[in-house]
Amino acid sequence: MLPVALLLCSLAADPPKPPPTPPGEAMIEKYFRTQVKQIADDPLKGITSKAEWAKRRPELRKQFLAMMGLDPLPERTRLNAKITGTVEGEGFVVEKLVFESRPGLFVTANVYSPKAKGEAKKYPAILYVCGHGNVIEDKISYGSKAYYQYHPAWFAAHGYVCIILDTLQLGEIPGEHHGTYKLNQWWWQSYGYTPGGVELWNAIRALDYLETRPDVDAKKIGVTGRSGGGATSWWVLAADDRPVCFAPVAGIADLHAHVCEGQTDKLRTGVIAGHCDCMYMVNAQRWDFPLVAALAAPRPLLLGNSDEDDIFPVAGYRRLAKSVATVYEWYGAANKFQLLETKGPHKDTPELRVGINKWMNRWLKGDTTTEVKDDLPAKLTPQQLKVLKAIPEGAINPDMPSAVLRPVVIDIPQSAEVAKAWWPKKRELLLSELTATSFRGWPTKPGDVSPELISDVSAGGVRVRTYSFESEPGIVLQLQLATSGTSAKRVTLTVADKSPVELTPTDLVAAAVVYPRGVGPTRWAEPGSVTETQIRRRFPLIGQTLEGGRVWDVRRAVQVLSVVSKGEAVTLSGDGTAAGIALYASLYEPDVTTVILVRPPTTFRDPTSPAFLGAAKILDHPHALAMAATEKSVNLTVSDRTDTAAWDWAVRLQKQTGGKAITIRPQSK
Repeated sequence: MLPVALLLCSLAADPPKPPPTPPGEAMIEKYFRTQVKQIADDPLKGITSKAEWAKRRPELRKQFLAMMGLDPLPERTRLNAKITGTVEGEGFVVEKLVFESRPGLFVTANVYSPKAKGEAKKYPAILYVCGHGNVIEDKISYGSKAYYQYHPAWFAAHGYVCIILDTLQLGEIPGEHHGTYKLNQWWWQSYGYTPGGVELWNAIRALDYLETRPDVDAKKIGVTGRSGGGATSWWVLAADDRPVCFAPVAGIADLHAHVCEGQTDKLRTGVIAGHCDCMYMVNAQRWDFPLVAALAAPRPLLLGNSDEDDIFPVAGYRRLAKSVATVYEWYGAANKFQLLETKGPHKDTPELRVGINKWMNRWLKGDTTTEVKDDLPAKLTPQQLKVLKAIPEGAINPDMPSAVLRPVVIDIPQSAEVAKAWWPKKRELLLSELTATSFRGWPTKPGDVSPELISDVSAGGVRVRTYSFESEPGIVLQLQLATSGTSAKRVTLTVADKSPVELTPTDLVAAAVVYPRGVGPTRWAEPGSVTETQIRRRFPLIGQTLEGGRVWDVRRAVQVLSVVSKGEAVTLSGDGTAAGIALYASLYEPDVTTVILVRPPTTFRDPTSPAFLGAAKILDHPHALAMAATEKSVNLTVSDRTDTAAWDWAVRLQKQTGGKAITIRPQSK
C-alpha cells in the first residue's frame, strides 16, 4: 500500500508550501488582540468600590507575589551586610555595600548619605532601583549603580539617604535577565520564574537593610527608578507596604501596549519585543497592568513618562493611568496620583528628574516651596563606586534560576496497599492543580468542535479527508484522517511538530494528524526567528504558553475524531516536544486509550520539553506519565539507558498500584 505522502498532491497529506507571508500571521495577531481585549475590558477585576477593593487587596497581593515567583516569600535570612569602603562626593558620602538577599545571592549597592553636620539625625530615605545601564570598562563590570549615580547623589546632597542597587543582569556579578528573550530557556515559564521576582526580592531586602540604619527614618521611605528600574518600582509598590511614596519612570504600560503595539520583522509583536524578562510577571491570573499599579493606593504615586517613548507608548500608560485614578478617587486621594508626561524619547530628561525630586520633597519632607533644580553633583568614577574586588565564593548570581529552582519530589509510599489508596487522590490533586495553574488560559466554554470537511480525496485504496475546526475562538486548525478499507477499529492521531507527518493507514488502524497552532497550515513565523521568539514570549502575558495552547488544540482534535471516525478508540502519538504535548493532552481525554511517545522529554529542563505555566512546581514528566498510565497503555521509545532510568518513578508507581502497562524501548539505530 502506498503511504499517503506518495499519493496525489491533491490529497494534501503534507502542509502546502508556505507562501512568502506566513499563513498563520493574521490568525495569531487577531487571537492576541481578542485575548487582550477580554482582559482589558475588566482591568480592575470587577471591583467597583473602596470597600470591595479593601476586601480583595490581600488576595490580589498574594496573587501578584505568586506571579513574581515569591509565594511563599523566601526566608528572610541574614543579610550579612558589609561596607567595603567609602568615598566622598560634593555634599555627600558614599558607602560601598554588599549584602545577601538570600544565601549566595549577592547584591552590590552604594549608599549615599548627607555629609554629617553636627548631631546625628534621621533622614528620609530613597530606594533607587536601576534600569539597564551598566558601565563596563576594560571588560570589568561596575554595575548599573555607576551609570545612574546622579540620582542618589542629588538625593544625598539634598538631605536624603539613598541606596542604589545593581541589577541581577547588569551588576558587578553578572546574572541573567534574557532567558526567554534570547536564550530559549522556556523552562523559566514552567517554573513560573521571572528575574523581575529576583529584582523585587533584592529591593525588599534593601528596605530591610535601610530599616537597620540609625540615620534612616524608616517611616519616610520612597522608591523610584526608570525603565527597568521603573518596572521594579511598580513591583515594590505592589508587594510591600513600607514605602510611603513612589515615582516610577518609564516602567509600565497596559497589556494592550505590551502585546499588541510595536513592530518587529514586519509582524506586530507588541512592545514586549523591546523588553527583557525582568519587565514582566508570569501573568497566570490574566491581569492587566493597572491592577499592579493600583496596589499602591492610597500612597502617593507619580507615574513619569516621555511622550515619544517607543517602548512605553503614550496610549499605553494613559489608559493605565485612567484605571489607577479610579482607585485613588475611591480613597478620596486623587491628589496623590499624578501623571508626569514630559517631552522626549525613552531618555532620562531633566524635566523627569525635577518632577521626581519635587514629588519626594512633597511627600517625604512635606516641602512644596523649595525650588528644585536639576543641579547634579559631579560624577564619581566607576572605580570609586566599585564594591567588590572579586566575585564572592559561592555566589549564585550567574545562574540564579538553576540555584534556587528544583524539580518536584513526590515520594511513593513503600506499602503497596497504602500506595493504592494514596495514588488516586494524589493524581486527582495534581490534575486539579495543573488545570487551575498551568492551563488556566484554556477556554471555559469552548462549545462543540463542529469540524468542516474541506477536502475528501481517494487514491490507491487510501481515502484522505481534511477537516477544519475551531480549537478556540480565533484559532482555526486542520486535521487529516487517512483510512484504508472500512474495518478500522481504532485511529492513531499524531501530533505534528515541525516536520510534515506521513500517514500510513492499515485495514485495522486509521491514521490521523493534527497541526496545532503555529504548525504547518497556521505557521506564523520561521522557526528560530526573532519573530517566533517574540510571539512565544507573548503567551504568558495572557495567562498561557504556546505549548499549553497546543495541548488544548490536541484535545480538540481528539474530540473531532470522536465526531468523524465513528467513535473508534484513539491512540495519541508524538515525537520530541510533540510527545510531551500528547502526554498532557491524554490526561484530559477519556477517548485516548493508548499513548505512544517517541523520545519524550524527561524533565521540564530538557531543551525539547514543552513549557506550561508553573507546571514544574506541581510535577514533572514522569509523574504525568504515571497519571496517564493509570488509565491508558503507555509506550515509550527512548534514546538510551539514561532516558530509560529517567522514567523509573512512573514504573515503580505502576508496580505498586497496578494500572495499565508502561512499555519502554530503546530507539532503533
